[in-house]
Amino acid sequence: MIQRLLLLLISGAIALTASGCNTVKGVGRDIQSVGQAGSDAIH
Repeated sequence: MIQRLLLLLISGAIALTASGCNTVKGVGRDIQSVGQAGSDAIH
């Protein structure tokens, strides 16, 4: 159940990331925020 929720959260974050980043700097920030969201979901 937790793995499914985490996968869903990360998938949604990646979708938002892919649609919202326009520069290399933006991609870095988006990847960092996805990592943080995944970390928060685990803890």
